[in-house]
Amino acid sequence: MTDRRTTPARADLAASFLEGQVKADRFVDPVDKQIARSAIWLRAKPSDDAPVDTQLLFGEVFAVLEEKDGWAWGFARNDGYVGYVRSEALSDEVLLATHRVSALRTYVFPEPDLKCEPSQLISLNARVSAGRRDGRYVEVIGTGWVPDAHITPINASEPDFVAVAERFLGTPYLWGGKTSLGLDCSALVQLALEAAGIPAPRDTDLQEVELGGRWRHLEFDMPKRRGDLVFWKGHVGIMLDGELLLHANAHHMATAMEPVTEAIERIEASAGPVTSLFRRAR
Repeated sequence: MTDRRTTPARADLAASFLEGQVKADRFVDPVDKQIARSAIWLRAKPSDDAPVDTQLLFGEVFAVLEEKDGWAWGFARNDGYVGYVRSEALSDEVLLATHRVSALRTYVFPEPDLKCEPSQLISLNARVSAGRRDGRYVEVIGTGWVPDAHITPINASEPDFVAVAERFLGTPYLWGGKTSLGLDCSALVQLALEAAGIPAPRDTDLQEVELGGRWRHLEFDMPKRRGDLVFWKGHVGIMLDGELLLHANAHHMATAMEPVTEAIERIEASAGPVTSLFRRAR
C-alpha cells in the first residue's frame, strides 16, 4: 500500500516517474513552481475546510501535477510531501535559491531601509535568490530586501542542530506549522536538522523510519546525551543533555523543555511508551 503523503499518485493521475510502479489512468510530468508567500498550508484535499498536513515556506519548490478550481496538487521538492496548495500562492517563475534564512524570522522590506513598512515576514530555512547589496541589506530578487545578517549561503550548515532547535523555545504549538510563529514536534526536528545540513522527512513516523536507518539505535536505559532523538508513537523530542527534553507539544501548547522522565510518564498515559532512541552516527 502506498503512502499518500509521499507518493504522488491517485487513481486518476500520477507522476510520470511512477509509471510501472502504481496504477493510474494517466501519468504526467511535474511542473515546478515556487512558493511566493511567507508560508502556505498543504492539505490532503482541495478545500479550505480540509485538515492541514504541513506548511511550505517561501522559496520552496512545489512540483505541480494538476491545477483545478484554484488548487494545485503535487509534491514539495524539499521533502516529497504530497498534497494540495492554493494556486494563487505559487509563482510560475522558479528562481535558483542562493541563500536561506538563518534567523528565526526576518522582515522583507520594499527598499533597503528599516523605516519602510515591511511587506512580509519569512522564516528560518525559507529560500531566497540574492541579488544586489545595499549597505546592510541584500535584495531578494523579485520580492524586496532583507538584512544580510539574517541569511546565509544555501550550502552553509549550522554546527549544532540542537542549538537551532533551542531557539524555538516558547514558540506556540501549531499542528502542521513550520515557522517560529507556530510549529509541531516533527517540524521542530526537521527544521533544526535541515539548518544543520541533515535531511529528514516531515512527519514523526517517517522520521523514525528514515533516521532509524542512518542513526545509531540505543536502549532507552542507556545514558542520554545532547542531540539524541526520543520517539513515541506520533511524537518526537530532542535531548538537550542527559536529563532535559526539548519538544513542541500540545500539553504545554508550546516548544518547552522538561525532564525527560516527566515527559515519559505523561506521554505514556496517552500515546504509549518510548518506541525509539536514536543517536546520530559520527
